[in-house]
Amino acid sequence: MASSLGVLAEQAAERLGAPLGPRASAAVRTWLERLQEWNARIDLTAARSPEELVDLMLGDALVLAPELPPGASLVDVGTGAGAPGLALALLREDLRVTLCEPLGKRASFLRTVIGAVGRSDVAVERARGESLARPGPGWDVAVSRATLAPPAWLELGASLVAPGGAVWALLAKDAPPEHPRATLEADLAYAWPLTGAARRLIRYRMA
Repeated sequence: MASSLGVLAEQAAERLGAPLGPRASAAVRTWLERLQEWNARIDLTAARSPEELVDLMLGDALVLAPELPPGASLVDVGTGAGAPGLALALLREDLRVTLCEPLGKRASFLRTVIGAVGRSDVAVERARGESLARPGPGWDVAVSRATLAPPAWLELGASLVAPGGAVWALLAKDAPPEHPRATLEADLAYAWPLTGAARRLIRYRMA
């Protein structure tokens, strides 16, 4: 099954019009295969099939990656096994990515994959997202998937980005939330390429 994950990842990328280059393809395959190995011992994802695993970990990042500005700093809150933040780092090597994950076993998994793919520039913060809100320059982009209810995520995301920064909400069936400092700039509806699950990406610009 492990060998099929790389093939499925390439199929998913092609169906979304974002084919993987050789470096990204190899790194994504390594990540997914390590995830499958760890998942046999530790519950890192609820995916029930290889197709669901690839969509769950990679599908949103394939749509989001082309939307991010060159060289942007990005924080992914509650990244779990790396979706979408680690996937974005593997797809876009120019991004400066911080993965925020409070659970020790998941943080250990992330560090193991980062070492395996040679990406020491990707930071892992073992912390809750609320602890990252502090004085000083914020990130250019904040993203999270299913860690908080959308309104609560938008509130937290607003505290993490610099003025003019972008907060992305990854939605399934929820309505886009609102925030007094947020301007809705983009609304992207799509389906995961292998399982057909309906998805939605919302970008907010923060005053």
